[in-house]
Amino acid sequence: MPLDFEITKEQEELKATVREFSEKYLVPRVAEFEEKRMIPPEIVKEMARLGLFGVVFPDKYDGLGLDPITAGLVLEEIVRGDVECSLAVTWLVHTSWGYVAYKYGSEEFREEVIRKAARGDLWVGIATTEPGAGSDLVSITTTARREGREYVINGEKAYISGVREASEKGTWFKEGGGHVTLAYTDRSKVHRGMTLFFVPLTDPRVSIRLEKELGRKGWSLGSFVMKDVRIPETYRIGEEGRGFYVTMEGFDHARAYIALTCAVAGKRALEIAADYIKQRRAFGQPIARFQGVQFQLADHWSSLEAAHALAYKALWALKMEQEGKMSRFEVTRIAASAKLFAVRAAKAALDDALRWMGAFGYTEENPVALAWKAVKSYDLAEGSTDIMRLIVAREYLGKEYIK
Repeated sequence: MPLDFEITKEQEELKATVREFSEKYLVPRVAEFEEKRMIPPEIVKEMARLGLFGVVFPDKYDGLGLDPITAGLVLEEIVRGDVECSLAVTWLVHTSWGYVAYKYGSEEFREEVIRKAARGDLWVGIATTEPGAGSDLVSITTTARREGREYVINGEKAYISGVREASEKGTWFKEGGGHVTLAYTDRSKVHRGMTLFFVPLTDPRVSIRLEKELGRKGWSLGSFVMKDVRIPETYRIGEEGRGFYVTMEGFDHARAYIALTCAVAGKRALEIAADYIKQRRAFGQPIARFQGVQFQLADHWSSLEAAHALAYKALWALKMEQEGKMSRFEVTRIAASAKLFAVRAAKAALDDALRWMGAFGYTEENPVALAWKAVKSYDLAEGSTDIMRLIVAREYLGKEYIK
């Protein structure tokens, strides 16, 4: 397979624009995200002004119409400025699940919702997890019943990103936001009876509760309860009974971007730690002179370089699928491999980097510690580490070998 790591002039110009935004708005304030548990609304609005929430949506709906690889270049510059990753999760969730909602949504939905999402006037989240259902999606209890040209939804979703921001109009996003939400329309059919819907969290029949997250504190985490929430049939995403399969496709997008987030956060944190160990002295010399530290640094940098490349391969696979050149299950395997490897590589690197930094490594103002907490979340988010292993094994061995 031929490889080409060169980027185009247009891609470099886009990277430069996002880098300028990142250095101006993110680098000086990243600790503030953690301390105040909030991304300042003016930063989100500046992203919207630059069109960064619309990178993967077609220009027909006011997006930039970029491919997943180019979108990854945007994410990379965001993460380098925000190793705490609150803004990264904001962007990647919206980009991944917004694209899936666009792909399978009706034309009416695209005009009403996706156009606003592309402009950055509305945020798109994902809601599958429930108090009794995480990786085991079949165990969800949320239901949706059809009444005429509407659906009535009841249920609870838990540990969901962006519930505060989506529920408030005008603070971060002009129209607030909503979540791509999985529900049963026919429980007797098990996973073939699941359907996806877009549920606006600005609906008064939706109530939210916030949780205190370990890391990525700038973007909210919480739950929301839906009591007889009525949405138009145009807010259904895909056909009835196809929600499970569309959700799996959305996970592939999210996992590819997560792999890139972890690889870049890990590399940026290593750069910060490397500068620190050149200054920190022990036994009369900078600890960067000790081979034990040097060898760890070399191993971790090499692993993160590999994770970085595999993440871009996952984004390339998404692009190939969009062009009809790769199968869905092959994309799934590559995306799962990328997330599995990147999370493990970044966690290992950050563990050692914190150790090099001594007592300072165990303080909340240390950006490496912020990155460690962010990367740790991806052991669980968008599919746990063990689920990634099962996916890769299934695609190599065949379904008949997986219990």
